[in-house]
Amino acid sequence: MVCYGLHPALTAHSCLSAGRKARFSLCKLRPALRADSGRSWTTKVACCAADESGSGTSNKFFLTTPLYYVNAAPHMGSAYTTIAADALTRYHRLRQKRVTFVTGTDEHGEKIAESARAKGMEPQQHCNGIVKSFKNLWEQLDIRYDAFIRTTEDKHQAVVNDILQRVDAQGDIYRANYEGWYCVGCEQYKDDGEMEGDHVCPLHKKPCVQRKEDNFFFRLSRYQKQIEELLENNPSFVQPASRRNEVLGWVRDGLRDFSISRAAVSWGFPMPQDSAQTVYVWFDALLGYASAILPPGVDASVQNLQQRGWPANVHLVGKDILRFHAVYWPGMLMSAGLPLPETIFAHGFLTKDGMKMGKSLGNILEPEPLVAAYGHDAVRFFFLKEVIFGQDGDFQEERFRNIVNAYLANTLGNLVNRCLGLLKKNCNSTFPADAASLDAEHPLRIATAAEVDKVAAAYEACALHEAAEGAMNVAVRANKFVDDRAPWTSFKKGSEEEKAEAGL
Repeated sequence: MVCYGLHPALTAHSCLSAGRKARFSLCKLRPALRADSGRSWTTKVACCAADESGSGTSNKFFLTTPLYYVNAAPHMGSAYTTIAADALTRYHRLRQKRVTFVTGTDEHGEKIAESARAKGMEPQQHCNGIVKSFKNLWEQLDIRYDAFIRTTEDKHQAVVNDILQRVDAQGDIYRANYEGWYCVGCEQYKDDGEMEGDHVCPLHKKPCVQRKEDNFFFRLSRYQKQIEELLENNPSFVQPASRRNEVLGWVRDGLRDFSISRAAVSWGFPMPQDSAQTVYVWFDALLGYASAILPPGVDASVQNLQQRGWPANVHLVGKDILRFHAVYWPGMLMSAGLPLPETIFAHGFLTKDGMKMGKSLGNILEPEPLVAAYGHDAVRFFFLKEVIFGQDGDFQEERFRNIVNAYLANTLGNLVNRCLGLLKKNCNSTFPADAASLDAEHPLRIATAAEVDKVAAAYEACALHEAAEGAMNVAVRANKFVDDRAPWTSFKKGSEEEKAEAGL
């Protein structure tokens, strides 16, 4: 009896979670890919797969989450994106890719300063505490990132200044007055069509503020044609397709220059062109994807970045920040002379009571109690299987328990407990056979091979729910195989040969 490891969303410990009295795992994982704790696992696998120069693109996989805003502690929405990123990078490590998994925190802006002020703290002190909560949660969820960037780091400021100077050298930065309605929550000026009623932000449900400032602007309009052609000629640049169509609509309406500095915000990097102004939080944060992979003191040249895996294969983002990543970000990279990412994948919202979970809305699902009550495997599995990646998904605890019981406890747990019990009772807790000894026509080998192909295709397409379903299909087939073969009957015959045959 053999268990095949198919689903990177689950750690190896999941095979034992339903049968904690067992002394061994039925899954036979290669040592280099064993799910040991600690960050050394990630580094070890990434380094083993890398070539000496660090260059080359065919064998690399570079993925990022958003850099999460630290106005408050992480909630399940940010955890969901990071779980998905972790599952994808585990899959690509199993394929022996040179993986770079970047996550981190966005720590500048007016909203951060306000949150710190409300707690009677300095902004940096506030950021340090929230960053610790993010890192603690990623550890609880067994997230294995390769780089964690904070936008308050010195090396990040060096990259921001370098890119600003290069964009300025292209003639893409100019100074002008700006007047409009500003949402502090979005850190963004809003057009009339982007607001509700009396200038209310539809996302944060708060009135926008009328502001007039002397700012520096980025000439995004100069890149109208290139960005439109990029979206039209490369259907995979923005996924899923519905989001690409949305972005195309924005671009075809006409790109406008946007402000990249703030005169009224003090918490941020000073503009190299005028230290009285700070760098706009989005121009700052997006460049964290570059500073994350550069050691301190190394400039953000194309060569240095490409040696470390640039550009990203996939940026995972929430649909609410798609415009920044799919419109602003390409324009910034084009101006700076940097290669563009392959794909920007925008997932949906996790909802509660029909509304997006959000710190500012006060309707968040706290992930820590959920992990403490059910374990990280259960939490990871539920959100990957039950939410179609790219669409919205609603959380209900009763459904959560039903799904976990049906798949992890009953299907997978039942299979593991039956097999472990038979091996302990009849084979001195040893394997009478392993996968290598199975005949090519063995029904479980054939069934598993078919599911492996489906699961691989699902991961390549970011169809994480299909990957989870395929992994569970193997357990379903294995349970049926055990029922049909009834090995407990053969075990009673006694000979080692017959015991081995019983297991096959």
